[in-house]
Amino acid sequence: MNQAADILDLAAQAIQQNIDAVLATVVRTEGSAYRQPGAKMLICADGRSVGMISGGCLEPHIIKRAFWLTRHGASVQIYQTGDDIEYHKNGDSDLSIVEDDNSSIKDADMSEDSLLEGELNFGLGCNGRVHVLFERLATAIPLLDLIRQVRNTQQPVTIATLIRSDSAKIKGMGMQVGSRIYLDTYLKTGSLTDLYLNRNMISDSNTFIDDMLLNTIQKLSNHKFHKKNAEYIKLTSDLELQPTGDRQHESEWLLQRICPQTRLLICGAGNDVIPLVTMAKLQDWHVTVIDSRPQYATRLRFSQADSVLCLALDDSETLLNLSAGAAVAVMSHSLAQDRARLAVLLEHSAQYRYLGQLGPRYRTERLIKEISETSANPHILADGIRKLHYPIGYKLGGDGPEALALSIMAQMSAVIHGHAPQTSLPNSQYTIQTSEQSVFNNYKNDYAHD
Repeated sequence: MNQAADILDLAAQAIQQNIDAVLATVVRTEGSAYRQPGAKMLICADGRSVGMISGGCLEPHIIKRAFWLTRHGASVQIYQTGDDIEYHKNGDSDLSIVEDDNSSIKDADMSEDSLLEGELNFGLGCNGRVHVLFERLATAIPLLDLIRQVRNTQQPVTIATLIRSDSAKIKGMGMQVGSRIYLDTYLKTGSLTDLYLNRNMISDSNTFIDDMLLNTIQKLSNHKFHKKNAEYIKLTSDLELQPTGDRQHESEWLLQRICPQTRLLICGAGNDVIPLVTMAKLQDWHVTVIDSRPQYATRLRFSQADSVLCLALDDSETLLNLSAGAAVAVMSHSLAQDRARLAVLLEHSAQYRYLGQLGPRYRTERLIKEISETSANPHILADGIRKLHYPIGYKLGGDGPEALALSIMAQMSAVIHGHAPQTSLPNSQYTIQTSEQSVFNNYKNDYAHD
């Protein structure tokens, strides 16, 4: 399952086949939640669905109710997975609505309309809340097109999606739940042109609306993302709202930094690369495989890869372009191949996010020694050596190409997301040897991927 790509593909099919669909997006979580804000699921009217917004507990209900929930337009539904509900003797739970006053009203006493407007409790013991935005495919198309654009151009964008506003009924406001603001133009130029993803630009006829939105846009634009690229934000605008006289306008938003796919460059096209490509694509990574041997670098061997190139060993420019912002695995099982690729990469350590070398530690240190001896400035290699992970991957156990692929993906993901322990850098104490001193002193007890 490649959820992002699958959602885009199914959406395109639904549009082509004139089949209605609903896009469900997690916009806020509280407590324990399996998926985080930004997670998506697409439900088609013909029964097809892709993506997940929970661990599987919410999906059956969502598939059943998605079209009903969007009968009047986009809406936000709150799901609770707490364990504070009662059970019948047969084991079935009493589905309840948790209101603001902490009272609980039984399903049997409620109409379907009022039940679905409240907070549904699934009694799973997870003790979390998941806020989900439901919208028809017709209104979600601009968002999906934007995601495709980011994947094609490799240029991130920033958008804000309205979850709730206590001033939604103000005449002329024009913004509803699910309305999206495209922030990049404003961030770059200060212009409000082409502000909306699903509407035309702001009207010049209502200065009050402009001022209020501008105040909100400024606050959204000034927000700094922390570790995640999707965050729930609650804003208060201290502007007098005529003619009501209210001085505060509260709104809730999902602020998203839609980023390009994580890129993986694999230098080498042996059989052990095939499961690595498969695992990377399951994570929705963009994968490029290169090798100087044309019999290895073929599309037939790596049908899942986004790009397969037969790249000459002296083509440093292309290698650096492909490695820009990527995770790089050097694993050709050839000393000549690895030496050529590693010599370029070590000199440009700022180019990539991760660099790993396959093989036992003494083999990699031999390569480093040979590269340093032929380098015009061996000290330029120091940062690259410190960044280099060798032997590549974590010690997870197991045997075979699949186990190797799992260990490599685990390490790459941990490093890229800032979760790698300090001990993951076995080479951190290694320094370039400029004398005849051996670099093979510490290999005996090191783990090695052959």
